[in-house]
Amino acid sequence: MASTIEPSNLNSHHRETLEQIFEHPMSRNIQWRAVLSLLGAVASIEEQHDGRFLVTLGTETETFERPGDKDIDAQQVVDLRRMLRNAGYWSEGGAVPR
Repeated sequence: MASTIEPSNLNSHHRETLEQIFEHPMSRNIQWRAVLSLLGAVASIEEQHDGRFLVTLGTETETFERPGDKDIDAQQVVDLRRMLRNAGYWSEGGAVPR
């Protein structure tokens, strides 16, 4: 089980984005710029020459593509949920207190 992480760099916008990512049913309007901001606060991001983003969070690294419109797609939500949960940013009870 992942340990609980308590970074002081999550603001209210980051926490709101985190809640949107874990919302059930899955939210269809999570903005890419909000996700990128959240990831910038909790992960290492490297923009590749092809416009993809290499995101390292904890021990996981995932490649994300900028969506064609302003919102991320369902597969990106699934990938983000896995990474954030494994890094300790979400528990069954909701967002980890910050």
